[in-house]
Amino acid sequence: MKKKLVAVAIGLMMTAAGCAERTNQAAQVVETQPTLTQNQLDQLGATLDVKYRLLSNFPEQCGDTGASERCFTAQIELTPAIDFNDDTWSIYYSQMRPVKQVLSDKFSIERVKGDLHKITPTDKFTGFKAGEKVTIDLVGELWQLSEIDAMPNYYITAGELTPAVIKSTQLGIDAETGMEVRPYVIAYDDEVHHYKRSKDDLIKWAKPDVLFESNSTIEHDSAQVINTIIPTPVSQQVTSTDQPVDLSQGVKVILNGVQAENVQAALDRLARVGVNQSNSGLPTLLEQDKTIKGDGAYQLNIAKDKIVINASTDAGFSYALASLTSLIDVNSKKVNSMKVSDAPRYDFRGMHVDVSRNFHSKAFILDLIDQMAAYKLNKLHLHMADDEGWRLEIDGLPELTDIGGQRCHDLSEDTCLLPQLGSGPSADTKVNGYYSKADYIEILQYAGARQVEVIPSMDMPGHSRAAIISMEARYRKLMAQGLEAQANEYRLMDPLDTTVYSSVQYYDDNTINVCMESSFHFVDKVINEIIALHEQAGQPLKTYHIGADETAGAWLESPVCKNFIANNDKGVTSVDELGAYFIERLSHLIASKGILAAGWSDGMSHTRPEKMAPHNQSNIWDVVSHGGHKRAHQQANLGWDAVLGNPEVLYFDFPYVNDPKEHGYYWASRGTDERTLHSFMPDNLPANAEQWTDIEGKPFEADDRVTKDDSGKLVSGPLKKGVNFKGLQGQIWSETLRSDELVEYMIYPRLLVLAERAWHKASWEVPYDYQGAVYNQQSGKFTPEMRAQQSQQWGILANTLGQKELVKLDMAGIEYRVPTVGAKIEDGVLYTNLIYPGLTIEYRVNGGAWQVFASPVAVNGKVEVRAVAANNQRKGRTLVVN
Repeated sequence: MKKKLVAVAIGLMMTAAGCAERTNQAAQVVETQPTLTQNQLDQLGATLDVKYRLLSNFPEQCGDTGASERCFTAQIELTPAIDFNDDTWSIYYSQMRPVKQVLSDKFSIERVKGDLHKITPTDKFTGFKAGEKVTIDLVGELWQLSEIDAMPNYYITAGELTPAVIKSTQLGIDAETGMEVRPYVIAYDDEVHHYKRSKDDLIKWAKPDVLFESNSTIEHDSAQVINTIIPTPVSQQVTSTDQPVDLSQGVKVILNGVQAENVQAALDRLARVGVNQSNSGLPTLLEQDKTIKGDGAYQLNIAKDKIVINASTDAGFSYALASLTSLIDVNSKKVNSMKVSDAPRYDFRGMHVDVSRNFHSKAFILDLIDQMAAYKLNKLHLHMADDEGWRLEIDGLPELTDIGGQRCHDLSEDTCLLPQLGSGPSADTKVNGYYSKADYIEILQYAGARQVEVIPSMDMPGHSRAAIISMEARYRKLMAQGLEAQANEYRLMDPLDTTVYSSVQYYDDNTINVCMESSFHFVDKVINEIIALHEQAGQPLKTYHIGADETAGAWLESPVCKNFIANNDKGVTSVDELGAYFIERLSHLIASKGILAAGWSDGMSHTRPEKMAPHNQSNIWDVVSHGGHKRAHQQANLGWDAVLGNPEVLYFDFPYVNDPKEHGYYWASRGTDERTLHSFMPDNLPANAEQWTDIEGKPFEADDRVTKDDSGKLVSGPLKKGVNFKGLQGQIWSETLRSDELVEYMIYPRLLVLAERAWHKASWEVPYDYQGAVYNQQSGKFTPEMRAQQSQQWGILANTLGQKELVKLDMAGIEYRVPTVGAKIEDGVLYTNLIYPGLTIEYRVNGGAWQVFASPVAVNGKVEVRAVAANNQRKGRTLVVN
């Protein structure tokens, strides 16, 4: 998860031997020799029933002393099916928020590394008795607001026996929705204690009545859907509606010198919705027109006798065909005659996918690229290395994927990384894996054929545990062979470093030592190998994302760093400058290769701009309600390519709606539905304060005026005239997303709305005030007329999704989220609605048969509602109507 690193830097002095023990502390765990057999351990794993119960996010233990003291209380219940008296076992499991205190004297809980915790019996444990429940009460840090927080795949170990997964903690799959179910989690059902972040939290649980109210402004409208293109073009003139153009016989494409392979993917998508290439089809002429400026710009003229597309680039021709595909109703295959003139709002229209936390298949990536191209997105930011995994084969460094590409129960980490994120003890799971060189080349070529640039990302110097542990395993192997020089060639840590720090994910060993030349040798090696893969694919590397994350407090007690600070010729005079030095040096290293260096906005803000390469990209992930516009403006004003990824609307790993059963993290938003994303005004970030609330549903203010510190130095201020953002990027982080299907659930249909905002500037957006202004819910810049236009345009888009576009995702095999249903019962009559009018709604009473909801109906008893996918196959999550 990308969020600000919190320093826990403690100046504890340790011996070198003690440091080595801390650095590989997991390897030092000593297990008492068990008296039980493998069969007994397996039997306990197969029969032990585990339940996880959240008690309260407002326990008495914590009082009400602010976020720094916040905690929650929970219980882990263990119910054995057999008598079991051995006390040499341990249960390992992932606890996303660390355990602060165990309130049960029969057990202790120790955090091993990151989120990996270990339960062990104390001397007061007297054994398990069949059928007798044993409860472990615990206090955890901060809060838990989602059932997703309870990670799966607890496993039990004893000495050298093979770990046994506790079957009751494994995930299930709901047969109707295809989504994960957690049979081990006691349902969160108390809105105050389970779903309030603070006692004055104003967020409303998205139950059917809340959804009904939210959806109430969306009217079912089929008339405007016919001519709607997603994303909306600059200009669209419908010339005839009385005699629609029939494409049921296909299209006869006349290339006129355009290379067929450069538009074949767009033609394939057209064929998927039933419009094939055919000699008897409607003539479709592609005509080069150098007067059409801009990559992706095009003109589309649909007439009764032919279709003419004018463009100057392959992207323009492909996007024109994408617009034709968007117009088509898959049942009638008819479109109206019209003229479309179009060009993108932003050059950068991106999607970021994290495959490092949990791996996602090449097939998923190829499908994503295809859908990105279908909706005119052109940048795939592929995040392939972080603390929990390294996912790209690098020639000459096999350890990166042999060890860093998988997690398993190897406490020494000689063969794999420690389990994290509920991955379990076995390396043989889908959350493990990596892309081979051939896989990556195929991804690059597939993307290139669809006018999508792949931006590889290996996070560093923080978030680098997978690389560090892999290179330590390499070091130990080569040292054992007496090859000391080779062993140190790519080493990333100082073994004598006694610094105690913690990243936001609770790692104390995930930050590359930036004072070692071997660290820069490693980075250079990785980048050169990735450049070579791009060259083999015929897709030159244009942008490389270094992450630029650092862990505050790292390097304080590193002898290598102390020596470097005392003796370097790089201008570094204190430990506080080390993070900036690393990023600055890499920006020049990458620029020297003819490549644009990119990083996240927080890390980039630590640099000294005058020491950076002249041209850089910064990905802005600052929260708008926390003053996020300020850093965005600062970095855009430097002349950098500022790409917006503000979490409350552009983090697609956040829940769609405020509901503890919805997937995703929730640290900046607990409900980011498509309507909220559609409301985004990216060119005027602070103006969003007029329409949004913060994470607790409270209004906030955004001050965009010039602010200076006591010395008169500019702290923040408005954008300079003529300065614009480079574009938008949607983000998926995969800590809680284990399957390709679940990632698709989180991405789609939000990706279509992302495309709308990245491609099209809406008429209702508040113009930017270059003089600076203050925005809040009373400032009045976002006028009632603008709000009405926004609502009307959202209604058109919502109807287009429900009536015309989602079925195309079905045809492509994309498992998008089927929305939950808004519903209310008044005077015994059931009323329902949906965020996308046009999808089928079903209801049932008292557990009876599901029935199609056609109009308000009298009901009596327990009423449940659900929506059905556009192809009438998959079902949405069922809600009970109170």
